[in-house]
Amino acid sequence: MARIVAAAHHATARGATKVITIDGPSGSGKTTLAEAVAHDLGCPVVHMDDLYPGWDGLAESVDLVTDQVLEPLSRGEHTAYRVWGWTRGDWGRTARLPATDVLVLEGCGSSVGRAGEYAAVRVWVDADEQVRHRRGLERDGETFAPHWDRWSAQERALFGPDRTAERADLTVRT
Repeated sequence: MARIVAAAHHATARGATKVITIDGPSGSGKTTLAEAVAHDLGCPVVHMDDLYPGWDGLAESVDLVTDQVLEPLSRGEHTAYRVWGWTRGDWGRTARLPATDVLVLEGCGSSVGRAGEYAAVRVWVDADEQVRHRRGLERDGETFAPHWDRWSAQERALFGPDRTAERADLTVRT
C-alpha cells in the first residue's frame, strides 16, 4: 500500500482531480485496498459496484463512470451519479460528490478505456481464481454464485483487449 500512496503523491493529475484507479477481477481485494489507500490519502472512494447496471453491465459501466463522475471532476465540478440498486434491479438513489483534489476509483473496469484516460495512477489487483471465487462468495453470499461465470466472462472480454493488467503502473497480488 505504501507504494500506491507514494505513487499518488508523485503523480500528475489529468485535470482538476488526481484519480487513483484500483482495478482487477472480482474477489481480488480491490475494495479493501481502496479503502486503506483512500484513508491514507484522505480522499473519497467511488465504487464501480454502484455504477454497474446489473449483472450484465460491466462494459457499460465504463462510459457511465466516465460521463457521470470522471469528466465533471476533471473540470473541477461536483458530480452526481446514479447508484444501481442491486436488490431491486434498477437505478436507485443519486450519490453526490463535491469537487476533490484526489479520488480513489475502485472496481472492475475502473481503469479501462475512456475511464483509464483520467487515471494518474493505475493499480491492478489480482489473486488466484480459487481465492477470488471464495472471497466473492464470502462477501456477497450465494446471491453472487449463479452470476460468477457470467461476470468472469465479462471481465475477460473487457480486460483482455484493453490490456488492463499490462497497462497498470503498479500490480498487487493478494
